[in-house]
Amino acid sequence: MLSRAPLRTVKDRVRDSRHWDRYKPRPGDVVVASFPKVGTTWTQRIVSLLIFQSPAPVPIMQTHPWLDCRFQMPLDAMVAILEAQTHRRALKSHLQFDALPIHDEVKYIHVARGGLDACFSFHNHFLNFTPQFIGGIQQVAQQDGGTASTLPPPPDDPREFFLAWIDRPDDEVVPVAASYFDMERSYWSERRRENLLMVHFNDLKADLSGEMKRIAAFLGIETPAALWPELVEAAKFENMKNEGAALLPGIEMAVKGGHQTFLNKGTNGRWGDVLTKDDVARYRTRAAAEMPPGLNDWLEHGRKGGDPKAMKD
Repeated sequence: MLSRAPLRTVKDRVRDSRHWDRYKPRPGDVVVASFPKVGTTWTQRIVSLLIFQSPAPVPIMQTHPWLDCRFQMPLDAMVAILEAQTHRRALKSHLQFDALPIHDEVKYIHVARGGLDACFSFHNHFLNFTPQFIGGIQQVAQQDGGTASTLPPPPDDPREFFLAWIDRPDDEVVPVAASYFDMERSYWSERRRENLLMVHFNDLKADLSGEMKRIAAFLGIETPAALWPELVEAAKFENMKNEGAALLPGIEMAVKGGHQTFLNKGTNGRWGDVLTKDDVARYRTRAAAEMPPGLNDWLEHGRKGGDPKAMKD
């Protein structure tokens, strides 16, 4: 049952929220939705482990179609893959929550990470786009009546990238600070929905088993006690990276170095040795102006401050 129709349309060279008009929900469907490079693939892996009740790697992009994506494959092909699945289904989105249709029978998991960590993780990602990937983005731009000019290369220097990220207006390819704040506000404002779970990268790092149990409980999945340690072990970032070729077949077409680059380090705080105190203060000031205190606290620290559903704005 449709609880809320999308409140806005999002269309750029990467995403088109209208793709979700083709979505026919099934009870138990799971949507993992997030800003890019905040732990999305990690959370998808955890969801797969719980659904299939096996540590064996399954190809994430095929089992979790990114429905709003405009360049991975034709929409008809993506819908056909989704409709042909007979197991409990999972999908991926990089849309704001208010750009998605919300169905009562569907479970939504939003994973997030502090803004500075998201920025630095995306810098590594952007540095390693392949010509084939960039060509696909440009093809979409041409279809929209845009130019075929190539994307400007990102600066090698991460501080220079951050300064552009924090100041640049919203961008159609590089998710900048404005779109990060917008994304997080959209989920935070509806965080008390019963079918929305807020997951934080820091909490996955600090207590992987505990967070997996939260996700399993939210999805209504029970796992035999003897199997649980195997699933947790398979979900560790290092093991996921070791299984990257099987989890992310074909990723080398989009990212130089393939899964070794896409699943980079899984660590926080790389900005600490790069940004000045004034740079960090600049981010903090902007974040405080853009987001309510409760959301800011959660994005910085995860659930240390409490359950997001119980936190004040």
